[in-house]
Amino acid sequence: MEFKKFSVGPISYGVDAPQCEDAAERECTNFNFEDPKFAEHFRDESHANHPAIIDYLTHLAVCHTVVADLKEGKTTYNASSPDELALVNAAKYFGYFFKGRDDDNNIEVEIQGRRTVF
Repeated sequence: MEFKKFSVGPISYGVDAPQCEDAAERECTNFNFEDPKFAEHFRDESHANHPAIIDYLTHLAVCHTVVADLKEGKTTYNASSPDELALVNAAKYFGYFFKGRDDDNNIEVEIQGRRTVF
């Protein structure tokens, strides 16, 4: 599976035949999404759909069974399915980077550069 489209609240995001040029640079596999409308809504904190977008991305980064491995300074993911990998990489692409689980099995996510524990 490739992450290409999704709906949040009343709005569907994703354009047909997306060409995401920088997904490989960000080490996001199974991801090929683009939509200028989403980028605008994601950046605009006053947009009515912005809180739902934040919740959606947080859930993508937290609600899964992916295992994160740190090898040679890079985080790699082991997922039970390509679908799950696509969802976690979509969150990562948008700045919700699943880092792994701590010793107490809490989920660690770096959100826009800030470490958060769930």
